[in-house]
Amino acid sequence: MNHLRARLVQAQPDAGARLNTPQSDLALHALAKLTGLGRVRPVLAGRNVLLRTAGQIGAAQAVVELDGLARRIVLCPPDLAPEHLGYVMRTAEVEAIVADRADDVLLGLGASVHTLGALDVPLALEDAPDLDTQWVLFTSGTTGRPKLVAHSLDALTGAIAPRQKASDRPVWATFYDVRRYGGLQILLRALCGGCTLALSDPAESLADHLLRLAALGVTHLTGTPSHWRRLLMGPQPPPIAPAYVRLSGEIANQAVLDGLRALFPTARIVHAFASTEAGVAFEVDDGLEGFPESALSGGGPVDIKVVDGSLRIRSPRSASGYVGPDAPALVDDDGFIDTDDLVQLNGGRWRFMGRRNGVINVGGLKVHPEEVEAVINRHPAVRLSVVRARANPITGAVVTAEVALADPLAAVSLNEQSALRASIIAMCRSALPAHKAPATIRFVPEITVTGAGKLDRRHE
Repeated sequence: MNHLRARLVQAQPDAGARLNTPQSDLALHALAKLTGLGRVRPVLAGRNVLLRTAGQIGAAQAVVELDGLARRIVLCPPDLAPEHLGYVMRTAEVEAIVADRADDVLLGLGASVHTLGALDVPLALEDAPDLDTQWVLFTSGTTGRPKLVAHSLDALTGAIAPRQKASDRPVWATFYDVRRYGGLQILLRALCGGCTLALSDPAESLADHLLRLAALGVTHLTGTPSHWRRLLMGPQPPPIAPAYVRLSGEIANQAVLDGLRALFPTARIVHAFASTEAGVAFEVDDGLEGFPESALSGGGPVDIKVVDGSLRIRSPRSASGYVGPDAPALVDDDGFIDTDDLVQLNGGRWRFMGRRNGVINVGGLKVHPEEVEAVINRHPAVRLSVVRARANPITGAVVTAEVALADPLAAVSLNEQSALRASIIAMCRSALPAHKAPATIRFVPEITVTGAGKLDRRHE
């Protein structure tokens, strides 16, 4: 038996290992042996099941309960708009819904709704069918109807090393949500290793979150560069000293990497390339942005190549395909996934430029928003920025930026704002070609981050 609950049992979590949120804990030893579905289990056996939970712990419990039992698990992210639920139900051929409460929206979708209860019924492993359950995840950063991506448990856990000795288990924490690929990776690492995992909560302040991580003795912490930049710009040094720091989901520029090295001088700092479709492709731990040219030489389980400036991945950790009758092909004829991430070779190192569909065309000249943001973010008064296009009748588009300052915007006078705006634009003009420098800068209290922890690049 190779399903997730069996792997959790094999990990032999100790009595203290748990999933932790500000409101509650879920002991891993209870999750390994008990069920909260009870008599509903036979009803869900072999069916396509949608998970729609309010919290991360409920989602974690549900995937352990259903892997090996259901034919398909459709893991709903928390920010999925209700108007897309019908499309998801049809596309994934959902037959049943597991939720922590049955509201009117779910009851109106035409499938049976089952409430996830507390872990209170003993369960023998042999009681569960050992199906090769398909896991369906949603692509992150989707602005309209989501794409549904199918994975196997083996593919999802392909990058996870064998579990540590019980005396050397890490304590994990993540800024990600476990209902998306990045967070699910950390959840699976914790479950397969029998480790404690601290989960984030949108209602919890960053200061309180870090205090909770310190109390748990967190050793391994993961998030996007946007998450980490928020921590780096905090008013006080964080009360944690992790041994392992991981970044993924966005370009890890040198300023963020250097900031983390200064903040956590003894930590192993890793930035990884991973996506919902391609899986975990590779990681870099040499302290430099981008990745070495030698990564394309092969020799491991993942093949990497660059075609027309776009990174392509062929890997046993990749998804098996998109879900739905009209779904596009995921791989090319050679089995490679085009990630749409643009890279450029410079001095023996490939550097990420940005997403293909994010390029701003200024009078026929290309601008990668991430390149401009990296320059703006180097300004000492800036906490975070996001660059977008604005229509222009002459050039087609111009570059604009929203900037959140390190000091609260309310405390910065209009005269100071004007001086800062001029200073940031001058800095950009000195570091970038003229067409890449922002035509306008607007100061905002906060930069919006998506549910996946990435900058929200949608136009206002």
